[in-house]
Amino acid sequence: MSSTHERSEPKRVLITGGTGFVGSNLVRRLIQDGHEVGLLVRAAHDPWRLTEVAGQARWITADLEGGIGLLPAIASFRPQWIFHLAANGAYSWQRDPISILKTNVLGTANLLGACLEVGFEAFVNTGSSSEYGFKDHAPSEDEVLEPRSAYAVAKGAATLFCAQVAKSNGVRVATLRLYSVYGPWEDPQRFIAQLVARGLEGRLPPLASPDTARDYIYISDVCEAYLAAARGSYEPGSIFNVGTGVQTTLREAVEIARKALDIPVAPVWQSMPDRGWDTSTWVADSSRLRKELGWQPAIALKDGLQLTAGWMAAHPESRDRYRAASS
Repeated sequence: MSSTHERSEPKRVLITGGTGFVGSNLVRRLIQDGHEVGLLVRAAHDPWRLTEVAGQARWITADLEGGIGLLPAIASFRPQWIFHLAANGAYSWQRDPISILKTNVLGTANLLGACLEVGFEAFVNTGSSSEYGFKDHAPSEDEVLEPRSAYAVAKGAATLFCAQVAKSNGVRVATLRLYSVYGPWEDPQRFIAQLVARGLEGRLPPLASPDTARDYIYISDVCEAYLAAARGSYEPGSIFNVGTGVQTTLREAVEIARKALDIPVAPVWQSMPDRGWDTSTWVADSSRLRKELGWQPAIALKDGLQLTAGWMAAHPESRDRYRAASS
């Protein structure tokens, strides 16, 4: 069962992090659905993911961390929905804890504060499954957080801040805790992106332990979750896990890719070291999202890999980035 592709009346929608992987896909979906999209960006940003739709959105420059120009920019656009996806620390090469805290905590507080002054219908914050830390089961949204990195701490703090502000002011704010999102426009150095890019050439990327597990969720299902949170009814400050509920080990993911993409070579395990966040249990309990907002994931990993491969093959200008990252 797939989630219903509803069309709400056109809204003015503000997105932070719209030039990133998840954000750029959400931008396309919103434009496709006829919404007026405003992209809140830093002065120094890379728009490569949005080149062909750049003229269909309003670009707004402001500083989340310092708050400079933020309130007048939001007051001018007056968004009805806000999707907050700007982040720092999600990638292994983003390691400065001060920058991570400034972007994820202070930036979120500045944005939400400005939006409160202007008024809005829905504010959807982006959290992370890393907030939970290592668990031996699929954690519910109410479980104690045990973050193991500066990024996870910062994301957890932003989630708690959003919930507190929502409850204190009675406004519709939700946080989506995303699991392992993949698909078109993913960062070229990420595992699934490399698995597909190399797979199209009959190769495999370097691999860590075959028992490392993730809950891989295709980007279109994640976009549906954002829209469900913007449209839906829930308690102020609600948190929703966004994952398929299906855990996949690296061994299983590689075998699915070898069959789906006809990759002839065998995997070489431990050809790269395990990372500090690798674990053999990492899976979502998305029952709250399913029950309260009627969301269902629609794309299995095999199909998502094929969709990603099809996109990559059809976008040679982007495929060059993935090929360069895999060399």
